[in-house]
Amino acid sequence: MVLRQNLFATTNARVVGAFCVAALLHLAGTILIPGYSAPFAIRAMLVLASLLAVASIGQTLVVIMGGIDLSIPFVIGFANVVAAQLYGDGWNFFLVCGLVGALALVIGGLNGLISRSLDIQPLIVTLGIGMVVQGLVLLWTAGFPSGSAPQAVSSFVSIGGSAGPLPVPWLVPSLVVLAALVVLVLERTPYGRRLYALGSNPGAAPLALIDPVRMWVITYAASAFFAAVAGVLLLGFTGSAYGDVGQPYLFQTIAAVVVGGAALVGGRGSYLGTIAGVLVLTEINTLLIGLGFQPAAVQAALGFVIVLLVSLYGRERHVSATI
Repeated sequence: MVLRQNLFATTNARVVGAFCVAALLHLAGTILIPGYSAPFAIRAMLVLASLLAVASIGQTLVVIMGGIDLSIPFVIGFANVVAAQLYGDGWNFFLVCGLVGALALVIGGLNGLISRSLDIQPLIVTLGIGMVVQGLVLLWTAGFPSGSAPQAVSSFVSIGGSAGPLPVPWLVPSLVVLAALVVLVLERTPYGRRLYALGSNPGAAPLALIDPVRMWVITYAASAFFAAVAGVLLLGFTGSAYGDVGQPYLFQTIAAVVVGGAALVGGRGSYLGTIAGVLVLTEINTLLIGLGFQPAAVQAALGFVIVLLVSLYGRERHVSATI
């Protein structure tokens, strides 16, 4: 019980630390860059952060369980291209979304089934299946995807949109509701308790009547599903299909989870922490671009800052401090 309370307190401290870092970064940007805190700039950051937060839901679940999902950017690209292509061919968009979601569940389920049942490192499995998915999409479109999203989806994610009286598009309040549901599932449901138990002690989990294969299949399926949702939302955001639209999310989803205080070895983390990590990454990106850094320099500086942040408040405590 003491160990669990200590881990809970440590996780909360890291989440608070991440939110504080995000606030300090925003303050620095406001001081250094004119217009950094202008209403339109804040709305743009909220939209970009929301897209990353949706893509990071699955990574959060998988990391808590003790895995990792490198197929997320490929599934994002797959959903982006397939949704645009089928809608452009005259399909009903709700039918398109249902088909894309179902295929994503199958892709994610295969990731979990192969990784756990065959005891293969998920890093290899998810990367391999992701590349297969990308290759199939390229073969189908001959490398030239076409199509677009319906106006309703574009309006849903548009920086200039508004949600009733709120000066933000519907994506932002919708994410707030989705985040609350994810937190509720993790903290108040049997699935959430099993997820943490499996990540904390994979060997003992079966003794507690937890089926590891079933949990891995469900969790990886959920990860792919939310990646597909992000892919469809990005279609509305960019206005056209692009197979590599998800590539930046390979690094950013993992970074958001880690900066938010999750342990890559499993058993610790929260989606609220991931939200904090998303805000930190968004603030860093915006700040560096606003200071005139070139894309390559932004990438290098971003990596350096993340290593620095994790070294300051994200390190694992020595085992003697948890006993």
